[in-house]
Amino acid sequence: MDSEKDTYKTILKPSKEVLFKEKGSKFFGYAFPVTSEENIKEHLDALKKQHHSARHWCYAWQLGKGYEHYRANDDGEPSNSAGMPIYGQLQSFDVTNILVVVVRYFGGTKLGVGGLIQAYKTTAQMALETCKILKRTIDESYVLKFEYPEMNTVMRIIKDEDLKLINQKMELSCEFEIAVRKKDAERIFELFKNTYKVTIKQLTD
Repeated sequence: MDSEKDTYKTILKPSKEVLFKEKGSKFFGYAFPVTSEENIKEHLDALKKQHHSARHWCYAWQLGKGYEHYRANDDGEPSNSAGMPIYGQLQSFDVTNILVVVVRYFGGTKLGVGGLIQAYKTTAQMALETCKILKRTIDESYVLKFEYPEMNTVMRIIKDEDLKLINQKMELSCEFEIAVRKKDAERIFELFKNTYKVTIKQLTD
């Protein structure tokens, strides 16, 4: 289980606007943190309003802590000359929950497929380079239930194992929600399961 990826990289703030020029064409690049396809649509709609006289709004996005969902869109440019080079930069920076858009104003000179690939790739790279990229852990969530006298035992395990305490209800009977790194989840589950008078249950999304 240790070999399973339990971290991901993302950004928390949008990138600065970047500009790349090639033979009169202008390419504006943007990166946004996103969590859903609605989120993505909102950013695209806003950029289309902002750059209403542009020719193309090409983009790629990746969603999911496991990098499981992605899409690349050429928006009228020759097939695979825009969306895929942008997506290639998402892979190169190893980031997820992110949308990168490159807006093109045509400058009158055709760049050819090779020139387009280079321009979209470079602009996406420039946008991502302005971002602060953070590493996050993929966590499993559990609920612990126990009576008040077991508090010290539970707190000691939480402290020793450096677990995240998300929520706590402390009355006569106590309820804690904890987050555990994916690679440690099985072991921590067994640890609490074998602790006298403590019950543990996994929370699913």
